[in-house]
Amino acid sequence: MTQTANPQSKPWDFDFRQPLPHQDSDLLENLHFIPGLKELLMLRQVHALEHATVWMLSAKSGNENHYDNETLGGLSTEQGFYLYGEVSRYDLQRAVKLALQRLKHGEWNLAVHPRCGTNLSVNMLLTAGLAFGVHLLLPRGLITQTIGLGLAAATAAQLTPDLGSWTQKYITTSIPFNLEVEGITQKSDSWGRGAQFVQVRWKSV
Repeated sequence: MTQTANPQSKPWDFDFRQPLPHQDSDLLENLHFIPGLKELLMLRQVHALEHATVWMLSAKSGNENHYDNETLGGLSTEQGFYLYGEVSRYDLQRAVKLALQRLKHGEWNLAVHPRCGTNLSVNMLLTAGLAFGVHLLLPRGLITQTIGLGLAAATAAQLTPDLGSWTQKYITTSIPFNLEVEGITQKSDSWGRGAQFVQVRWKSV
Protein backbone atom coordinates (compact mmCIF):
# COMPACT_ATOMS: atom_id res chain seq x y z
CA MET A 1 0.00 0.00 0.00
CA THR A 2 2.32 2.74 -1.19
CA GLN A 3 0.49 6.04 -1.33
CA THR A 4 1.10 8.69 -3.95
CA ALA A 5 1.70 12.34 -3.10
CA ASN A 6 -1.83 13.21 -4.11
CA PRO A 7 -3.85 14.28 -1.03
CA GLN A 8 -6.99 12.86 -2.65
CA SER A 9 -5.57 9.35 -3.06
CA LYS A 10 -6.96 6.43 -1.10
CA PRO A 11 -6.77 4.14 1.14
CA TRP A 12 -10.05 5.62 2.37
CA ASP A 13 -11.92 7.53 -0.32
CA PHE A 14 -13.04 10.71 1.39
CA ASP A 15 -12.62 14.43 0.74
CA PHE A 16 -10.27 15.96 3.28
CA ARG A 17 -9.92 19.44 4.69
CA GLN A 18 -6.64 21.27 4.40
CA PRO A 19 -5.29 21.52 7.95
CA LEU A 20 -2.87 24.25 8.93
CA PRO A 21 0.44 23.33 10.62
CA HIS A 22 -0.02 25.87 13.41
CA GLN A 23 -3.74 25.36 14.13
CA ASP A 24 -3.35 23.20 17.24
CA SER A 25 -0.52 25.35 18.59
CA ASP A 26 -2.69 28.45 18.18
CA LEU A 27 -5.65 26.73 19.81
CA LEU A 28 -3.55 25.69 22.79
CA GLU A 29 -2.06 29.17 23.13
CA ASN A 30 -5.46 30.88 23.10
CA LEU A 31 -7.28 28.32 25.25
CA HIS A 32 -4.45 27.18 27.52
CA PHE A 33 -6.67 27.64 30.58
CA ILE A 34 -8.89 24.69 29.60
CA PRO A 35 -7.86 21.61 31.62
CA GLY A 36 -6.75 18.65 29.54
CA LEU A 37 -6.78 20.52 26.22
CA LYS A 38 -3.15 19.74 25.38
CA GLU A 39 -3.67 16.06 26.16
CA LEU A 40 -6.76 15.99 23.94
CA LEU A 41 -4.95 17.66 21.06
CA MET A 42 -2.05 15.24 21.43
CA LEU A 43 -4.38 12.25 21.51
CA ARG A 44 -5.99 13.29 18.22
CA GLN A 45 -2.59 13.73 16.56
CA VAL A 46 -1.26 10.45 17.96
CA HIS A 47 -4.40 8.71 16.67
CA ALA A 48 -3.66 9.94 13.14
CA LEU A 49 -0.03 8.85 13.40
CA GLU A 50 -1.09 5.41 14.61
CA HIS A 51 -3.36 4.93 11.59
CA ALA A 52 -0.75 6.13 9.13
CA THR A 53 1.88 3.87 10.68
CA VAL A 54 -0.37 0.83 10.25
CA TRP A 55 -0.86 1.79 6.59
CA MET A 56 2.91 2.08 6.12
CA LEU A 57 3.53 -1.31 7.74
CA SER A 58 0.77 -2.87 5.64
CA ALA A 59 2.60 -1.70 2.52
CA LYS A 60 5.50 -3.97 3.46
CA SER A 61 3.27 -6.97 2.88
CA GLY A 62 3.92 -6.55 -0.85
CA ASN A 63 0.47 -5.39 -1.94
CA GLU A 64 0.69 -1.89 -3.37
CA ASN A 65 -3.07 -1.43 -3.76
CA HIS A 66 -3.95 0.11 -0.38
CA TYR A 67 -3.63 -3.21 1.43
CA ASP A 68 -4.89 -3.46 5.01
CA ASN A 69 -2.85 -5.91 7.08
CA GLU A 70 -5.40 -7.13 9.60
CA THR A 71 -2.73 -8.72 11.80
CA LEU A 72 -1.68 -5.23 12.88
CA GLY A 73 -3.50 -2.96 15.29
CA GLY A 74 -2.91 -0.01 17.53
CA LEU A 75 -4.09 1.86 20.61
CA SER A 76 -3.50 5.58 21.03
CA THR A 77 -2.81 7.52 24.21
CA GLU A 78 -1.81 11.15 24.76
CA GLN A 79 1.81 10.00 25.23
CA GLY A 80 2.09 7.77 22.18
CA PHE A 81 0.58 4.61 20.77
CA TYR A 82 0.84 0.85 21.21
CA LEU A 83 1.45 -1.22 18.09
CA TYR A 84 0.24 -4.83 18.19
CA GLY A 85 1.49 -7.46 15.78
CA GLU A 86 4.70 -9.10 14.60
CA VAL A 87 6.82 -6.14 13.52
CA SER A 88 10.55 -5.62 13.97
CA ARG A 89 11.79 -2.54 15.79
CA TYR A 90 13.58 -1.39 12.64
CA ASP A 91 10.49 -1.71 10.46
CA LEU A 92 8.37 0.13 13.01
CA GLN A 93 10.88 2.98 13.31
CA ARG A 94 10.95 3.32 9.54
CA ALA A 95 7.16 3.18 9.25
CA VAL A 96 6.59 5.83 11.94
CA LYS A 97 9.08 8.18 10.35
CA LEU A 98 7.56 7.72 6.90
CA ALA A 99 4.01 8.07 8.25
CA LEU A 100 4.87 11.34 9.98
CA GLN A 101 6.50 12.73 6.85
CA ARG A 102 3.67 11.80 4.54
CA LEU A 103 0.95 13.13 6.84
CA LYS A 104 2.76 16.45 7.21
CA HIS A 105 3.28 16.69 3.46
CA GLY A 106 -0.34 16.42 2.49
CA GLU A 107 -1.41 12.77 2.57
CA TRP A 108 -4.09 13.49 5.15
CA ASN A 109 -6.15 10.50 4.04
CA LEU A 110 -3.67 8.29 5.88
CA ALA A 111 -5.15 9.56 9.16
CA VAL A 112 -8.33 7.55 8.57
CA HIS A 113 -8.50 3.78 8.88
CA PRO A 114 -11.55 1.55 8.23
CA ARG A 115 -10.78 -0.74 11.21
CA CYS A 116 -10.63 2.11 13.71
CA GLY A 117 -12.67 1.63 16.88
CA THR A 118 -14.36 4.93 16.06
CA ASN A 119 -16.33 3.13 13.35
CA LEU A 120 -17.55 0.54 15.83
CA SER A 121 -18.69 3.27 18.22
CA VAL A 122 -20.48 5.08 15.41
CA ASN A 123 -22.19 1.84 14.37
CA MET A 124 -23.37 1.16 17.91
CA LEU A 125 -24.74 4.68 18.36
CA LEU A 126 -26.47 4.61 14.97
CA THR A 127 -28.00 1.21 15.63
CA ALA A 128 -29.23 2.25 19.06
CA GLY A 129 -30.66 5.54 17.80
CA LEU A 130 -32.40 4.01 14.79
CA ALA A 131 -33.72 1.10 16.86
CA PHE A 132 -35.18 3.52 19.40
CA GLY A 133 -36.81 5.53 16.62
CA VAL A 134 -38.26 2.39 15.05
CA HIS A 135 -39.58 1.28 18.42
CA LEU A 136 -41.46 4.56 18.82
CA LEU A 137 -42.79 4.78 15.28
CA LEU A 138 -43.86 1.22 14.50
CA PRO A 139 -46.71 -0.78 16.05
CA ARG A 140 -45.79 -2.73 19.17
CA GLY A 141 -46.27 -6.17 17.59
CA LEU A 142 -43.38 -8.62 17.95
CA ILE A 143 -43.01 -9.24 14.21
CA THR A 144 -43.21 -5.56 13.31
CA GLN A 145 -40.68 -4.58 15.98
CA THR A 146 -38.31 -7.39 14.96
CA ILE A 147 -38.43 -6.34 11.31
CA GLY A 148 -37.91 -2.74 12.35
CA LEU A 149 -34.87 -3.66 14.43
CA GLY A 150 -33.41 -5.56 11.51
CA LEU A 151 -33.92 -2.58 9.21
CA ALA A 152 -32.32 -0.29 11.79
CA ALA A 153 -29.25 -2.54 12.03
CA ALA A 154 -28.97 -2.81 8.23
CA THR A 155 -29.29 0.95 7.79
CA ALA A 156 -26.65 1.59 10.44
CA ALA A 157 -24.29 -0.84 8.71
CA GLN A 158 -24.74 1.05 5.42
CA LEU A 159 -24.15 4.47 7.00
CA THR A 160 -21.26 3.55 9.28
CA PRO A 161 -18.34 3.61 6.78
CA ASP A 162 -18.98 7.19 5.65
CA LEU A 163 -20.04 8.52 9.04
CA GLY A 164 -17.18 6.70 10.75
CA SER A 165 -14.70 8.24 8.32
CA TRP A 166 -16.24 11.67 8.85
CA THR A 167 -15.97 11.26 12.61
CA GLN A 168 -12.33 10.25 12.38
CA LYS A 169 -11.59 13.09 9.99
CA TYR A 170 -13.13 15.89 12.02
CA ILE A 171 -13.24 14.65 15.61
CA THR A 172 -10.92 11.81 16.62
CA THR A 173 -7.79 12.55 14.54
CA SER A 174 -5.69 15.56 13.65
CA ILE A 175 -2.60 15.86 11.45
CA PRO A 176 0.44 15.44 13.77
CA PHE A 177 2.22 18.69 12.99
CA ASN A 178 3.18 19.02 16.66
CA LEU A 179 4.52 15.53 17.30
CA GLU A 180 8.11 14.36 17.56
CA VAL A 181 8.97 10.71 18.15
CA GLU A 182 11.07 10.17 21.26
CA GLY A 183 11.58 6.43 21.01
CA ILE A 184 10.12 2.93 20.78
CA THR A 185 10.04 0.50 23.69
CA GLN A 186 8.57 -2.91 24.40
CA LYS A 187 5.93 -2.67 27.12
CA SER A 188 2.51 -3.86 28.23
CA ASP A 189 -0.69 -1.87 27.91
CA SER A 190 -3.21 -1.35 30.71
CA TRP A 191 -4.72 -4.80 29.98
CA GLY A 192 -1.35 -6.52 30.24
CA ARG A 193 -0.99 -7.16 26.51
CA GLY A 194 2.55 -6.95 25.15
CA ALA A 195 3.19 -4.39 22.43
CA GLN A 196 5.69 -1.93 21.10
CA PHE A 197 5.08 1.59 22.37
CA VAL A 198 5.89 4.60 20.19
CA GLN A 199 6.45 7.51 22.57
CA VAL A 200 6.01 11.06 21.32
CA ARG A 201 6.34 14.58 22.65
CA TRP A 202 4.69 17.91 21.85
CA LYS A 203 6.55 20.43 19.72
CA SER A 204 5.12 23.92 19.20
CA VAL A 205 4.91 25.00 15.57
